[in-house]
Amino acid sequence: MRETARYACLAAAGLLALASLTACADDASSTAGGGGGGGETVKIMVGGLDKVIYLPAMLTQRLGYFRAEGLDVQMLSEPAGVQAETALVSGQVQGAVGFYDHTLDLQVKGKPVESVVQFSHAPGEVEIVSAEAAGDLTSPADFKGRKLGVTGLGSSTDFLTKYLAVEHGVGISEFTPVAVGAGPTFIAALQKGAIDGGMTTDPTATTVLDKKAGKILVDMRTPEGSRAALGGPYPSSSLYMRTDWVNGHKETVQKLVNAFVKTLKWMSTHSADEIAAKMPADYSQGNESLYTQAIKNTLPMFTDDGVMPRGGPETVERVLKAFNPNIKNAEIDLSRTYTTEFVNAVK
Repeated sequence: MRETARYACLAAAGLLALASLTACADDASSTAGGGGGGGETVKIMVGGLDKVIYLPAMLTQRLGYFRAEGLDVQMLSEPAGVQAETALVSGQVQGAVGFYDHTLDLQVKGKPVESVVQFSHAPGEVEIVSAEAAGDLTSPADFKGRKLGVTGLGSSTDFLTKYLAVEHGVGISEFTPVAVGAGPTFIAALQKGAIDGGMTTDPTATTVLDKKAGKILVDMRTPEGSRAALGGPYPSSSLYMRTDWVNGHKETVQKLVNAFVKTLKWMSTHSADEIAAKMPADYSQGNESLYTQAIKNTLPMFTDDGVMPRGGPETVERVLKAFNPNIKNAEIDLSRTYTTEFVNAVK
C-alpha cells in the first residue's frame, strides 16, 4: 500500500506539473529557446531537456534547423520520460522526446504511438552505486534488499533497473525502486543514503564521479556497453508521436525529421567542445569542462542518420518481456512501433 500511495502522489504531482507547463507554454518555449519568427507551431515534451541523452532536441533548436524548415517548435520539459509520455497521450503536445521503449508499452495499452526518428542505438544510462555501498554492491546480483533510484516509477530507468535485476537472479519485488529524478535530487539522495545506487544519465553521472559520491557499476553509454548489459543494440532516445497524428500531418513530421537528422549529422562531425558551446549556458551548471566531458562520454550512443538500428526493436522487446507481465503475455507488432518512412525521405 505504501508503494501504491507513493506512486499515486507521484502521478498527481506529475499531472499538476504538466498542467502548469501547458498553461505557460509560451513562456516555457521562450526559456527553452523557442523557434520564434512564425511558422507552424509544434509542441514537443522532452523527458529532461538538460539531459545529454536528449541533447539533439535543444541542439536542433539552437542550430536554427527547425526555423529553416518553417517550424516554430516549442520545447517543454518534464523530469522523467514517463511524464513526457503522459503529455503526448493526453494530447497536450504533438511529440515526445523520450525512450523508444514507451512505444511498446503504449501499444499493449491500446495507445498506438511510433518513433519517427531514432537518436540513439544505446541507452546512454549508467547504474551508479554510492561510495558507501560500493564495497558490497558489486553487481546487479547484489540488488536484493537495496533502494535503487530511478527518474520516475514506470520510466525507462525503472524498466532497465528491473531488467538488470531479473537477469542477475533478483526478483523485482526484492528491491525498492525510489523516484529521485536526476541532477541535484539524484545526487543528494545518493549522498544522504536515501538510495544505495541508481540509474541515471549524463551530466548527472559525470558529476557524481567528480564529487566522488559513487562509482559506475554498469555503463550503457556506448553500443558496446549496451550489448554487454542487454545483449544487443538498445534504441533509446527518439522523437515519438501518436500514430494518428503522424498519419494526418506527414508534411510536418517530415520537416521535424529533416531538422533532427541534420542535427545528428552535425553532431557526428563536431567535437564535444563545439557541441557544448551551442547549448544554453545554464546547462553546464557553472562547470563547463565537466559538462563537455559528460557530452564526450555520451556521444557514442547517438546515430548519425536517425535510422532504427537493426535488431534494436527486438532487443527492447526481449528486455521488457523479461520483467513486465503485461508485455510478456502480449503480442506486439514491432513494425507499428517505429517508421523509417521519414528518415528515408531526408535529402
